[in-house]
Amino acid sequence: MAKLIYAAITSLDGYVADADGSFGWAAPDEEVHAFVNELERPIGTHLFGRRMYEVLSAWESDDILAGDPPSVIRDYAAIWRAADKVVYSTTLESVSSARTRIERTFDPDEIRRMKASADRDLAVGGPGLAGQALKAGLVDECHLILAPAVVGGGTRALPDDVRLTLDLVDERRFAGGMVRLHYRILDAD
Repeated sequence: MAKLIYAAITSLDGYVADADGSFGWAAPDEEVHAFVNELERPIGTHLFGRRMYEVLSAWESDDILAGDPPSVIRDYAAIWRAADKVVYSTTLESVSSARTRIERTFDPDEIRRMKASADRDLAVGGPGLAGQALKAGLVDECHLILAPAVVGGGTRALPDDVRLTLDLVDERRFAGGMVRLHYRILDAD
């Protein structure tokens, strides 16, 4: 059975975006970006909320490859384009990327079926959708990359109303000050 993985770059105080909606403080350097590429490379299907999809769909554009971008940028664009994507939205009219479909409702039973039949792991992106998946007991692993920033409020990486028992699988410190924590989820209360 495939795993469902949630990964997020977050401030030390647990936010993926600050109170103004900004996340520039979380921009990965080349070392972190290369690590994220390797984390994302084996993912077969990404599950996104509308806002996260709209941010990441820029990777579909050839503009991102204009000029001479670093190899980590070219690599991530290829990883993005090769993966299947499901966007959960009641308002999104159409998608702007290949290999992408819209689902109007988040159905935990359908995600369980996807996990059971997939030959590659799945990832859930965006804290809102990830929160629903965590509450439903669907997420198997959580990768939090902590940025050396405290932003004091905004969009939380993890929902307030879920309790999880976690097992620390791995950790990694990056030269630029970010730290990655990899947890296996043992139990959701």
